[in-house]
Amino acid sequence: MKLSLPWRIGLVIALTGALAAGLAGYYSYRASRELLIAGAEDRLQTATRVLSRQLALALDAGARDVLVLARHPQAALLLSGAEASELRTRFERNTAALLQGIVRTHPEYLQLRLIDAQAHGLEHIRVDREGDTVRRIEGDELLEKGHQPYVYETLRLPAGAIYLSEVSLGRDGEPAGRPQPNLQMAAPIHDAQQRARGVVVVDIDLEKLFRQLAADLPPGLRLYLLNGRGDYLIHPDPARAFAFARGQRANVLDEHPQAKALFEAPGKRIDEQVSHSADGHVAAFARQPATEAKLDTTFIVGLSQPLAEVSVEGERLGLSVLRIGLAACLLAMLLAALLARALSRPLLQIVGAVQRVASGAPEEVVLPLGRGDEIGLLARAVRDMQQQIRSQFMRLQLKQDELDNLASRDSLTGLLNRRVFLDRLEHALAQVRRSHQPLALLFIDLDRFKAINDLHGHGAGDTVLQTLAQRLLALVREADSVARIGGDEFVILLDPAGPQLDATVVADKVREALTQPVPFGALQLRCGASIGIGRYPADGTTVGELLSAADRAMYEVKHASPQAAGLPQPTPAADPDLH
Repeated sequence: MKLSLPWRIGLVIALTGALAAGLAGYYSYRASRELLIAGAEDRLQTATRVLSRQLALALDAGARDVLVLARHPQAALLLSGAEASELRTRFERNTAALLQGIVRTHPEYLQLRLIDAQAHGLEHIRVDREGDTVRRIEGDELLEKGHQPYVYETLRLPAGAIYLSEVSLGRDGEPAGRPQPNLQMAAPIHDAQQRARGVVVVDIDLEKLFRQLAADLPPGLRLYLLNGRGDYLIHPDPARAFAFARGQRANVLDEHPQAKALFEAPGKRIDEQVSHSADGHVAAFARQPATEAKLDTTFIVGLSQPLAEVSVEGERLGLSVLRIGLAACLLAMLLAALLARALSRPLLQIVGAVQRVASGAPEEVVLPLGRGDEIGLLARAVRDMQQQIRSQFMRLQLKQDELDNLASRDSLTGLLNRRVFLDRLEHALAQVRRSHQPLALLFIDLDRFKAINDLHGHGAGDTVLQTLAQRLLALVREADSVARIGGDEFVILLDPAGPQLDATVVADKVREALTQPVPFGALQLRCGASIGIGRYPADGTTVGELLSAADRAMYEVKHASPQAAGLPQPTPAADPDLH
């Protein structure tokens, strides 16, 4: 069937509107996605720049510690070769205590030594870190280190100068556990006559230092530390770190060739670079800025993030743009239909007038001269389109809020669900690992709940769960987390950031509150609860360990209580014992 001219015009307008809406949505999505990626690159570059500056400050702090010890009057006195005396013994004991105190306050220090220039560089005082233990090494365990570069090269330096070694694997002298990247920082000790008497050497665990500096970065970032040649010193894959020391190649330019400008000649070299790798990661690298101590070694710090994580927001935006585009297409088709109908009426009037003229009819021909109605219709259609799009946005937002609430809350009690509780527990564990605070959670299992369901139906069970959930919320602090993780199982996470509470006291209050009767019609249903407590770090250091410990403790309480397995005793409301 051949369409009339007005309908063909309407069809063209509808297709044009749909095409325009589609193209606008597509290019809006592309532009917004590029802006999101650019913003992620900027944030990554800023974080890398801050991390590199913190690394320079940390190296400066180490240099200051070494210089303070090298300039200490007791250090030169101890290495002067004078005969042993009570005063000298006291100086040695005080100096050893000072070195131990410094190592304790710096978790990244592996060793701190006072080495005598005489006797082949014998260690005069040596303090080692073994895990969390700091101890002084004495007697036959002291070694001669005169052949080490950090001894004989440091002795050639003037007073106030700092020696910084190349990064190596393992602790000098006796590697302990997994090899770890470390470096030695040393300063010469001069006496009053400016003669070199010995050196102060600190061994720094570079990986621990780097992890401390990056502790506050967002999760999911991959950390890199490179030397001036681009070799990996620290890499998320341990097999790629120090590959050059094993005769293998693992260079940053293999994964990020765009970082080549960081290793050019000084005149062409840049200090920062953003790169995209073939495996779908966006990375930012920054050269460590110059230190106040004018250390020769320069490191390059890097952070990377999967591009897929950056693109998640772009995909969400794309879906929103698609929905808006479809709504605009439907509105364009509706508008085209109305416009075709509006155009057909005056055209039919014109055809009728022509026919009347052709037939010689005496009636006066009336032509549609006024165009205000069509323009007004178009204006109202545009206004309706705007209202419909705005209304759709509001409905989408309400739907999103509903979905978010359903995803995070238990539908019956309104408490947190298992997934959200586990996320909060994981976050709380990460917090207490940094702050070394205790943490406790309560695992609650209702006693005799199945009997209530069997005797009085699921309506009674739901009423009990809802009432007891509200009692739990009323008992705990606002910062504590209460969740329902099973049919009649609840957990309470006591906020470690607030005032410390005795978990046993809280458990007693909870048990007392849950023992109180629950009104259901003419009945007073008594339930009770068995409560197990899991404490960090005594009962576990991970989410699974803490929950398992609390669960086991709950079952021990339940098996120890003969009332826990009994049937409930519903009591009429008129019973005087309930008043």
